[in-house]
Amino acid sequence: MDTSNFIDNQPDDQQVTAVISHFVRKGREQGYEEWLKGISADARKFEGHCGLTILRPQPGTRSDYVIILRFDSYHHLQQWMNSEVRKHWIERAEPLTQKVENVQILTGLDYLVSLPGQTPLKPPPRYKTAILVSMGVYFCSILLGVVVMPHLMVLPFMLRQAIMVAITVGLLTYLVMPFLTKIFAKWLHS
Repeated sequence: MDTSNFIDNQPDDQQVTAVISHFVRKGREQGYEEWLKGISADARKFEGHCGLTILRPQPGTRSDYVIILRFDSYHHLQQWMNSEVRKHWIERAEPLTQKVENVQILTGLDYLVSLPGQTPLKPPPRYKTAILVSMGVYFCSILLGVVVMPHLMVLPFMLRQAIMVAITVGLLTYLVMPFLTKIFAKWLHS
C-alpha cells in the first residue's frame, strides 16, 4: 500500500478511512462478490475496525467497486493493510480484477470531499472541507425540514431527531457531498 501522500503527523487517535477502488473483470462479478464477503469478514476481526461501505457499480457503467473502510486510528488501519491475512485476500483477487487496486487514505471528514479513484496530492484544507460540509448539511436540513419533518411529528422528539440525522448522513454520504465535490473540485484542491 502506498501511503506516501498521507500526512504522517496525523494524531493516532483520529478515525481514518481507506477508499479502495477495484476494477472487476467482466463476467467475474459473482466471484468478486464472494471475495468481498470473505475479506470483509476478516477485516471486521481486526482491532479498531469501525465499519465498511461497499459502493457497487450501476448497471451499464464501469465495473469499479469502491470500498470505504474505516478504522479508529491510522495505526490500526496500517495493521490491517499490512497484514498477511489481507495480502492473502489481495492475491486471491488478482484473477478477478483488471488492475492493481487504488487506495486513498483519508482522515476526519476528508473522505466526504474526495472522489473515488482520484488521489489528490494532499487532502483539501480543513476550512474548505468545513465550508463544503456545512453547505451540504444546510441544504439537507432545509429540504428534510420541509419534506420529511411534517410526516414525523407524531413520533417522540428523540426518535424524530434520530431519523432526521440518519437520513441527513445518508444523503450527505451518497448524494450531496459527491455532487458538491464534483462541482467545487477545482476550488477544493487548488
